[in-house]
Amino acid sequence: MLLLPFSPRFIVLTICAVVTALLVGIGIADRKIFDILLVPILIFGALTLLGVRDLMQKSHAVLRNYPILAHIRFLLEEIRPEMRQYFFESEKDGMPFSRDTRAVVYQRAKMQLDKRPFGTQEDVYREGYEWMHHSVSPKAHAEEKFRVTIGGPDCEKPYSASVFNISAMSFGALSPNAVRALNAGAKKGGFAHDTGEGGFSPYHAEMGGDIIWEIGSGYFGCRHLDGTFDPEAFARVASQDQIKMVELKISQGAKPGHGGVLPAAKVSEEISKIRGVSMGEDCISPASHRAFSTPVGMMQFIAEMRKLSGGKPAGFKLCIGHPWEFLAICKAMLQTGIYPDFIVVDGNEGGTGAAPLEFMDHLGMPMREGVNFVHNALVGINARGRIKIGASGKIATAFDMARAMAIGADYCNSARGFMFSLGCIQSLSCHTDRCPTGVATQDPTRARALYVPLKIDRVHNYHHATLHSLTELIAAAGLEHPQELRPIHFTQRTSTTDVKSFAQLYPALRPGELLEGTEDPRFRDAWRMARAETFQPAL
Repeated sequence: MLLLPFSPRFIVLTICAVVTALLVGIGIADRKIFDILLVPILIFGALTLLGVRDLMQKSHAVLRNYPILAHIRFLLEEIRPEMRQYFFESEKDGMPFSRDTRAVVYQRAKMQLDKRPFGTQEDVYREGYEWMHHSVSPKAHAEEKFRVTIGGPDCEKPYSASVFNISAMSFGALSPNAVRALNAGAKKGGFAHDTGEGGFSPYHAEMGGDIIWEIGSGYFGCRHLDGTFDPEAFARVASQDQIKMVELKISQGAKPGHGGVLPAAKVSEEISKIRGVSMGEDCISPASHRAFSTPVGMMQFIAEMRKLSGGKPAGFKLCIGHPWEFLAICKAMLQTGIYPDFIVVDGNEGGTGAAPLEFMDHLGMPMREGVNFVHNALVGINARGRIKIGASGKIATAFDMARAMAIGADYCNSARGFMFSLGCIQSLSCHTDRCPTGVATQDPTRARALYVPLKIDRVHNYHHATLHSLTELIAAAGLEHPQELRPIHFTQRTSTTDVKSFAQLYPALRPGELLEGTEDPRFRDAWRMARAETFQPAL
């Protein structure tokens, strides 16, 4: 025990204590140099006190065993993401988005050169590598901005949407300036901005861009104080000209089946007003909806949303979970004759401000499988022609869009891509309210860093340049519109020596095949288990 202060674990504390004592002694002995020694005394004295505190505290074993020294570990751990991102990752390694993907978004947002030299950095012989086929007879580049009309036979006010739009991100998750810049950029570029479930805020309305109004299980902006759906409040908001479509959120890719709680301490007067919740109480988004509990009830609620909005396109967003549940929704469409105008399919690779690790990593179907499943299910009930499919989940480039559209999507939404265009640096601090770029924060001193007039142009530029790249891809494939893309236009390497077409990886159902009775193992049992009257399977 007597030698413990001189062991490597405690030597730093011992040195600080000895130096402090020596400096104090020298200062007392020679008053003339005390003022000179004051600063070193304070520094070494503070370190000594810190070390004593480390020894006495009980929360961190490493601090008790390595007083003072262990703080270096915590410092390195704090800056580890930045060190990895800036010094150790290759251009293709970073997650969720690689440095190369982030760079191309930044370059396009700033209208800088986005070309790459010398050749691909992809390992084209690795398992999972994918490519798009080109044509020996490419087309001239299309002049039009690719658009798709959303609205089935029951829709009185169809919407001509861009094939590339801003995905759902709520005010509250995003700063006021971020919402302003995104919406104004959408207006300038003629594309749509999804509000997320946090409500249609004044910052959306201020800029006048086309809005897809999403409501979730909390019914924010259209609820009674007890949290139930308020049809009159919904009609007041949904009837506004700026709102082009209304979307019911069933689940979110990054955390499907998970509700949310905004603690009472964070429910500001502004959020209280926008969301229609009481101050001083937790703002709760339940895991499931209270307005309906069956597939039939869900379709009836979709019909009510369409009616209350004045005939605007009404649809829903979900991440595919149990296959029989979506097929139960399909059976409810057939039984009631009520069809949504669009379905947005989110994938478990989708983004979020915060979610449990297990939910983000292992819950929900990935976007590509989800899009293809929904596409085939709608083909199988002869409803594909009247329902548009949107794809949402880690989409940032034109290739991401083309791939999603080849396997069933009509249009694509991106959240994190547009966040990058605002200046997001993927610091992974969205859940801390300490966003370094002012994008994902409610701290006004941080949000002010996001200069709205400049970011408006960058949002617009990113959208424009990405669509331009899509026109080049489509033309190189000998096509004229992304709606002509099919699984046969893409191939994936399944091993070092084997490749498969997407047509082999994503087999298609015949029109009406579910109605006739399919033997496809992806659908056969799930279709039998699905019931329009309940989400529970028939076993």
